[in-house]
Amino acid sequence: MINIFLAGDSTVASCPRNEAPLAGWGQMFQSFFTEEIRVHNFAKGGASTNTFIEIGYLGIILDFIQPNDYLFIQFGHNDQKSFGTEPFTTYQSNLAEYINGARERGAIPILITSVHRRNFDENNCLVNTLGDYPKAMIQLAEKLDVQLINLLEKTEKLYQSLGPEGSKQLFTWFAANESPNYPDGIQDNTHFCEHGAREVGKLVIEGIKELQLPLVPFIKG
Repeated sequence: MINIFLAGDSTVASCPRNEAPLAGWGQMFQSFFTEEIRVHNFAKGGASTNTFIEIGYLGIILDFIQPNDYLFIQFGHNDQKSFGTEPFTTYQSNLAEYINGARERGAIPILITSVHRRNFDENNCLVNTLGDYPKAMIQLAEKLDVQLINLLEKTEKLYQSLGPEGSKQLFTWFAANESPNYPDGIQDNTHFCEHGAREVGKLVIEGIKELQLPLVPFIKG
């Protein structure tokens, strides 16, 4: 049995039923693997690299993680907020704590850049709303020799291929009375619906294959 622990924010998190069909990609992730892999989704809505540590979630993961397990780390959205971090200082030093913690226990850290928000300009081109956080993570991955899945790049290609209208199908974007949990409708350009979470999960699987991780033989299909 190989365990994959997910550390991240709401774009990764499993969402409660009363928010369905809102879902993070981590909610769908187990379905891509055979029974030899067990996914533990610790991602939490609203979490930044620092608050995830402060509330004790990283500590719990490090208590349970075993040699040859994996720690997938995706933060950035909430690190932008007032309670968060600065890209090239506190963000990087926090990420290093996750990386070193996993490595000290013989586990394998994998960095994952943030997913894009659905934000198109007047020329129908996707706009990066994540500042320097993805760049800072990529820089740290090179510095500490950590394997990285560039989900920012992958989600850009996905959203761009669908365009401003088509990309709505990935998000929690419903008209009034279209979804029972959102009777007044909702237009959320950050959080995925179940379909979107599955599609983004496929991109993470694509990244695993590109890195040729030992997880590949346990991917279904």
